Amino acid sequence: MSGGAQAGALGRWGEELVARQLAAKGWRILAANYRCRFGEIDLIAQDGRYLAFVEVKLRRDGRFGLPMEAVTRRKQERLRAAAQLYLAEHPNLRQPRFDVAQVYAPQGMGTANPCIEYVENAF
Repeated sequence: MSGGAQAGALGRWGEELVARQLAAKGWRILAANYRCRFGEIDLIAQDGRYLAFVEVKLRRDGRFGLPMEAVTRRKQERLRAAAQLYLAEHPNLRQPRFDVAQVYAPQGMGTANPCIEYVENAF
């Protein structure tokens, strides 16, 4: 598997971990990897009063900073634009917010107990 394909598989694995964790807490996963002309939203989930647009960032370690730091202002703008389109396509949904899930997996997909830190209202 090439480096890019391996990174993509690792990212999808992290997104699945977060989706399972949210579902176990009673959240409804409305979409995964929602794509539009503005970009991609990793997860869209509903919990009670909120509709969360979730960006998932996975890291093996903290060498390059917090995973959340990779959600730059430009990335935030693209996520907001994609979220606006999703909301236009799906009226009557809950109050939106933007969350970030930071996944730490030192051994990649072989990590027995990956650590997930979930940040509500991240930006």
